[in-house]
Amino acid sequence: MPMNTQPSFLSELKRRNVIRAAVLYIGAVWALAQGIAQLSPAIGLPEMAACWFLIATTIGFPFWLAFAWFYEWTPQGLKRESEITADASIVRSSSRKLDRAIITVLTVAVVLLLTDRLVVRKSDGATAIPAKSIAVLPLLNESGDPQQEYFSDGLSEELISALGQVRDLKVIGRNSSFRFRGKDQDDTAGIGVKLGVATLLQGTVRKQGDEVRVVASLVKAVDGSQLWSQAYDHQLKDVFVVQSDIATAVANALKATVFGGAIKNSDKPPGGNLDAYDAMLQGRYYAERRNPDDYRKAVDYYQKAIALDPNYALAYARLAIAQQWYNDWVADAEERKTVGAQARANAQKAVALAPDSALALGALGINQAWTDFDYPAAKASLRKAVALDPSNAETLYQLADVTACTGSLGEGIAMLRKALQMEPLNASFHFYLGQFLLAAERQPEAEAELKRALQLQPTMHNVQAFLSVAYTEQGRFAEAIAAAEAEPHPANHLWALAIAYTVQGDNVRAQQHLDEMIRLDADLYPSNIAMVYVLRGDTDKAFEWIDRAVAERDPGMAAVYEQPYVIPRLRDDPRLMQALRKLGLPAPAEVGAHAAATVPAAPANAGQ
Repeated sequence: MPMNTQPSFLSELKRRNVIRAAVLYIGAVWALAQGIAQLSPAIGLPEMAACWFLIATTIGFPFWLAFAWFYEWTPQGLKRESEITADASIVRSSSRKLDRAIITVLTVAVVLLLTDRLVVRKSDGATAIPAKSIAVLPLLNESGDPQQEYFSDGLSEELISALGQVRDLKVIGRNSSFRFRGKDQDDTAGIGVKLGVATLLQGTVRKQGDEVRVVASLVKAVDGSQLWSQAYDHQLKDVFVVQSDIATAVANALKATVFGGAIKNSDKPPGGNLDAYDAMLQGRYYAERRNPDDYRKAVDYYQKAIALDPNYALAYARLAIAQQWYNDWVADAEERKTVGAQARANAQKAVALAPDSALALGALGINQAWTDFDYPAAKASLRKAVALDPSNAETLYQLADVTACTGSLGEGIAMLRKALQMEPLNASFHFYLGQFLLAAERQPEAEAELKRALQLQPTMHNVQAFLSVAYTEQGRFAEAIAAAEAEPHPANHLWALAIAYTVQGDNVRAQQHLDEMIRLDADLYPSNIAMVYVLRGDTDKAFEWIDRAVAERDPGMAAVYEQPYVIPRLRDDPRLMQALRKLGLPAPAEVGAHAAATVPAAPANAGQ
């Protein structure tokens, strides 16, 4: 019987150096991808450049293998395999050349990997801080009257807004920079590292009667050395000129370009009424405290500003934002209808008076999202607001929230990471990022963000409850129950305990906490009760509470894509599709974001 001398497919792959060619291709792609990822921030490539490169090279891989199969390098150049006789083949020579090429590209890849790990990351505190970056520390009130603090705070915020108009300048937001109010500002290096900036604007304000004196200094964070300093003595009516002059001087000192060539007055009343401006500043001061009593004071001051200048668009906008906050966090079901309508009217008035105001459009966007549940309109308003004022981290966060709320968790997470570049010490942003990551089933990352929120604001409501869920999902029940017990918000305290005991299998305690939730929280938080029933597998009961949550416009149901359990476990139930349609939300199949949400890396400089 004749022997089969036909070479095997594997041996033919080896003879034609196809396997070596494949290894060379993979090694080269690995090295190039690392190089692109490391150089992208420096040369201005899009964040997804490395991802696009990997997609393109994956598509090209089979073509490379086909090329290696059909062609071979010879001393006479590239030839088709069929043109070379077996005894004339230079397989060994080609193999040695390919081996050397493979060693070279793998060496380059390893060097790039070590550079990334040991150099770039080890020194990220130094290399990640752009030279054109600044934080406005709260200007010190030197008026001798503590009641004048609203004025120095207001001027500080106005400088943050004005500097946001400077091209290519990373500007830290109010929430983070104001953490250093009343604290020692001499440790400029430490402050710079915490805020991720190269320069700090410090100063004092003295307001007495109709006179105002502002002293401002621009210093290098790393050593506190002064780059620029100036004292301004003006009439109060010229305070807007002072703001513009300071922002322009800072831009010149940092060699940055101002959008449009000049700093615009952001909060100046159109009629120039200083009493209206003063009332608006006081409204902002109380609104930032975020409690019901101060909310009412803020509303009174905003309404006073509007009465003094009926065309004061920004006073209408800030009033609408304050009302929406109250509607989302304080109002009961009946109040929501009234306060929501008031916020809508004020936001619409603000936009009518100032169609290109980022603040007015942001106020309208959050009302469209959380009162009207009109998410397409909210996205359009908020996207325009972000485009008009890319330095406003709060508006970007609101856009991230609406985006995640409509199922695009990965996109929302990316936006929120960008907002955190501008507000690195904002506890709320860290909390919401943790919540989004938890909904995307990335529990360890969610845990880290929630712990950071607690570190920044230990008494913050809701954080411990979501941290408890993160622990529960990782099977760490003792930690989960401890975190739930520590939650200060009564409703979420019960919710987290019910979830932990349900997953742990302690049905008696789980039922006790569920019964207590129904007794205390049925009117305000039906979506929380629905989530517990989802976990228990009682879908009929779950939908009873989901329908109730939809009917009452429970904010927790409106943000169902940002919550654990409901979407992953009920995504194919037609009753869920009906509930989502009533809320104006897309079906899971339309977004495909919950189960496969990705978390893009944070941009190197989101302030640009």
